[in-house]
Amino acid sequence: MKDKATSEVEPKAHYRIYVIRLDDSVLELKKFRDVNPSYREGKPCYYVGMTGKPVRERFKQHIAGYKSSRMAKKYGKWLAKSKMRGIGKLTYEEAVEREPKLAEKLRQKGYGVWQH
Repeated sequence: MKDKATSEVEPKAHYRIYVIRLDDSVLELKKFRDVNPSYREGKPCYYVGMTGKPVRERFKQHIAGYKSSRMAKKYGKWLAKSKMRGIGKLTYEEAVEREPKLAEKLRQKGYGVWQH
C-alpha cells in the first residue's frame, strides 16, 4: 500500500518461517553435531528456513531436491507445525531477522537445529 506522504510502497508481508522435523540419523553427521554443542540426547532435530511460498509447497520442494538444503532433502520427515505456531506472515526483512533467532531459541532448548 502506498503512503500518501512519501509515495513509498510498504514491504509486503508474505514470507513465512518454517520448521522441518529431521530424522535422528542426522546426528551421525559431525558438522550437524558441531553446530549443536548444547544438544540434549533424545531431543528432536529440526531444519529452520524461510520462504515466500506456502510452507507445504516449500517442504515438497525440499524433498524433491528443488533449491533444497541437503539436510532437508535427505533427513526431512514432516513440517513441525507446533514449532511454527504463532509466527504469521512477515516482510522479507522481518523473516531474515527472525529465522536465525528461532533456530537459536530451539538450540537453547536442547534441540538439534540446522539453519542457513
